[in-house]
Amino acid sequence: MTSLPAFRTLLVVSTLLAAGSLRAAEEPSKVVDKFLSRYCLECHDADVHKGDRSFDQFKLPLKSLPAVIEARDIIDQLTLREMPPKKAEQPGDEERLAVIRALRDGTAAAQATLQSTGSRTVLRRLSNREYENTLATLFGRRIDTLGLTADFPKEKTVRHLDTIGQSLVTSGFLVDQYFQSANRLVETRLGKPSTPPQTWRFNKNFIQYEELTGSHKSAFNFRYLNIYEQPNTDTRQGGYGHIEDFRQGVPVSGLYDIEVEATALHRDTHYDPVIFGIDLSEPFILGVVPGDITKGHIHYPQAIEPLLASGVVPDNVPTRLKFRVWLEAGQTPRFIFPNGPYESRASVVTINKRYPKEFSTPVGSSGVGRAHILREGKLPHIRISEIVVQGPVSEPVGSAEEIAVFGKDGFQADRALDQLLAFAAKAYRRPLQDADRESIRKMHAKRIAEKASPRQAALDVVKLILCSPSFLYLSEVTQEADRRLQPYDLATRLAFALSAAPPDETLSASAASGKLTGDDELKKQIDRLLADERVNGFVNGFLDSWLSLRELGGMPPPREVNRAYYAEDLPTSMKTEARLFFRDMLKENRPVNQFLHADYTFVDKKLAQLYDLPEQKTLRLADGFRKVSLKGDKPRGGLLGMAAVLTVSANGVETSPVTRGAWVSENILGIKPPPPPDVVPAIEPDVSGTTTIRERLAKHSTDRACAECHRKIDPLGFSLESFDPVGRWRITYPKPKKGAAPKIDTTGEFASGETYQDFAGFRDILHDKREEMFTRHLIRSLLAYSTGRLMEPADEFAVDRIHDKVKQQGLGLRSLVVECLTSDVFRSR
Repeated sequence: MTSLPAFRTLLVVSTLLAAGSLRAAEEPSKVVDKFLSRYCLECHDADVHKGDRSFDQFKLPLKSLPAVIEARDIIDQLTLREMPPKKAEQPGDEERLAVIRALRDGTAAAQATLQSTGSRTVLRRLSNREYENTLATLFGRRIDTLGLTADFPKEKTVRHLDTIGQSLVTSGFLVDQYFQSANRLVETRLGKPSTPPQTWRFNKNFIQYEELTGSHKSAFNFRYLNIYEQPNTDTRQGGYGHIEDFRQGVPVSGLYDIEVEATALHRDTHYDPVIFGIDLSEPFILGVVPGDITKGHIHYPQAIEPLLASGVVPDNVPTRLKFRVWLEAGQTPRFIFPNGPYESRASVVTINKRYPKEFSTPVGSSGVGRAHILREGKLPHIRISEIVVQGPVSEPVGSAEEIAVFGKDGFQADRALDQLLAFAAKAYRRPLQDADRESIRKMHAKRIAEKASPRQAALDVVKLILCSPSFLYLSEVTQEADRRLQPYDLATRLAFALSAAPPDETLSASAASGKLTGDDELKKQIDRLLADERVNGFVNGFLDSWLSLRELGGMPPPREVNRAYYAEDLPTSMKTEARLFFRDMLKENRPVNQFLHADYTFVDKKLAQLYDLPEQKTLRLADGFRKVSLKGDKPRGGLLGMAAVLTVSANGVETSPVTRGAWVSENILGIKPPPPPDVVPAIEPDVSGTTTIRERLAKHSTDRACAECHRKIDPLGFSLESFDPVGRWRITYPKPKKGAAPKIDTTGEFASGETYQDFAGFRDILHDKREEMFTRHLIRSLLAYSTGRLMEPADEFAVDRIHDKVKQQGLGLRSLVVECLTSDVFRSR
């Protein structure tokens, strides 16, 4: 039999019990022996062992963990009716149920006698996102403007999880990066010189991208800074507006007040709106991002450009917008047009081609000139006429970083060691040990002896602390002989699980009191953290792992056929929908089967348009996301109707039942499909578009080496062909150059025999008959994410207990999270 992860949903138990159709009790070992002899041994004995499975030595009672795993696999296959195969003799429902019950009782009995394998979490370092979150928490200010992990090695994942200890290795290169990041952070934020506020005013010499130079000089002699397009375009002509006379940036890191006189022009243009690819009914938005001339072309996207501030620009009337932003030393503010036209160059070419008679001067042979359009035309854009920068703004009670590291009174030379020890305790997330104190004292004394100033000596010790394994690793002070985590280790694990950041003061105090290891106190802290806004760290990180949303955008669709994906930044909206839905499920403790089928979701205007919902007519961008009803809407509802899932499970260019089916198998049902054998030929592409992927799959699956896996994977993806590569509903494939567009066949049959006609029918089968399988996979995923290790066969007993407890409570998501985080698995090393 083919192995499946353990789950034991009895689809027919309640019906058969109610009907009184069970036979008189028979000794369980004989029930199993007779069943295997009649239905299984012909293909799975010592001589044949199809699928590398042999049952001739399988007996009750179960005396080893491999035997328990074997029993669970048999239960899985019989429950889903995938074995015996359809062409073989089939047992009756009574026989099938009797052997399933005997095996279930056998695994339960084995639980009392078999010991755990001693599974434990490998000592692991902080992931890159946890590292940045921890520093931001420690220093009391955003640090994404520094890009501290921009040059770190790409994070490795295991089963899409970025918290698994075995993958979070530390190379010599990464160690060097830690030193550089600590030095940059400390010197930039705490070692900066005292700098009085200054004022810079700019209202001329707004030179921009080279191709705009001639037009701007001719039209207004660089008097204005014009933003023509959104930042994410191919040609990049007018997506970023920098200050030419302020390329050197600000002198020191700090808060700066920026005042911008800006005007939204020609939102009421008479040009065909299709030219611009945006919704001109929406007001224009001006954003501020940092730029650094040492980090690449100032007109192009840069690796470090978080959105610092944004505001709506009124139409036609110059208006002064005010922003307070954080800039690092050497950074200069750049201005962007987040909801601007899709591509400025293409827009100008089209206007020159379609409206040449509207201008008093020739448009020119190149077609890219825009001086005449700026003088006489109606090209939508944002015009900036003056920029005033003031700062650094003084912080009356001291900078956030100063207070975070040295306390409310700031650095005190005569108390430096005490201040540093207090900061180290926060950084290490536990009380200091003698070795910690000695290391800090030695480093401080060494720098003082080397004639460093008292403050510089202290700053160098802060760097040492930030490079210590006690900071970089989720180190344990729990004794080796103790399996249960002690309070400080438990607090750290809980905090990083539910916020991807270190423990806050309340959780640390609970650990210090020793109460945290008690059941009531632990649950109290879990409930508190789940209600805190920092839970977004958990929601975002877990969904990136469980649903592979981290990979969204990794294989984007072609720009020419999916302009909205880029023009409207759909990936951000897609992720936000999934996150808001998960948070609502968590807050309201909704049953986890609503992940498979729900009658509501959360959309903004952009997603409402993508989903063709009625709300697209009433929502505005300023409304953000709204909860909307999906009652009667068959294409949506649940994870599989969300664009984020449908996009990440496609390859960007086209869809495939194999790709999406494999995603559903692994991410929803917890069954990782095996890789195709090397001897199996690839599915032949059809560049003409005259055959469907299903027709090509049928040909491909005539190969017996392919058919066995495809009969299980493909039915999980056939109905999802109703969605294009970005999750838009469709009933036909793209029209080929010749002939009609092929109609999509959404029918399918599970390997277990259930059939469906469309996506709604497929979703109903998952919801009605794969709920337990889904729930158990969700439990395993959450346990793995929160503990930092993959679940092993011995952990299935714990999964059983958690599932049974959650089921008694209505299968609510919040209940599931609480039971996972109060389980022995989570509380153990």
